[in-house]
Amino acid sequence: MKGELRILGAAHGLLLGLVLAAPLVAPALLPWGAEALFIVAAFQLRLADRRWEARAGLRGWISHIRMAPLRLAPWVGTALVALIAGPEQARLAAAILAAIAMGELLIYPVIAHLLGRLPRRGLAGAILLLLIGCGLAEPAQAARFAMAFALGIGGCVFWLRGPDGEPGATLMALGGTVAATAVALLAPMAQAVAIPAAILCLTLTLAHLSVMRRHPQHWQLSGGMRFGRIH
Repeated sequence: MKGELRILGAAHGLLLGLVLAAPLVAPALLPWGAEALFIVAAFQLRLADRRWEARAGLRGWISHIRMAPLRLAPWVGTALVALIAGPEQARLAAAILAAIAMGELLIYPVIAHLLGRLPRRGLAGAILLLLIGCGLAEPAQAARFAMAFALGIGGCVFWLRGPDGEPGATLMALGGTVAATAVALLAPMAQAVAIPAAILCLTLTLAHLSVMRRHPQHWQLSGGMRFGRIH
């Protein structure tokens, strides 16, 4: 399983590096970085798993794990980093491990294929409900991370169904990022919903930029006939 979005993949790797370095730089940002990782990693997982129908049996239930088991290694590293950050972050490490277990063994096998059956408007509604769920689950970190994982899956299906790579869709995603970030900064009470919304919109923006279509350029033969060519 390998994603095809280079810009998003590079951002994912940079985010992982920042999370692993957070205990040395800004330990208070570690929970938010872990939440962003759940959203982006789930987006990448749904993108890489090309199947739209679930396979039968237990092996089919965990087939997305069997295809790339090393994908789980960064989560173990993230939990270890949380433990190293100090005793107060021990609960964060436990929440990360519990959430990734729920995400990989329950949430992804159940909802990935159900979301694939929804129309785009239905997906938008599901994403809104998941954002509300992130806000309601704020006291329980494991539940919030699990919601963020589901949010990343829904965001990827929404992106796959949409006009990927078009300037208009890219600007809308970027506008959503700016708006959600502004809400998070101006209204701290809304951060539990605004921050995952900003992360998801930024993920969609990077996904669009990764496949941005270039404008056709015309070239002309010596006889005067013109053809359209996509570069």
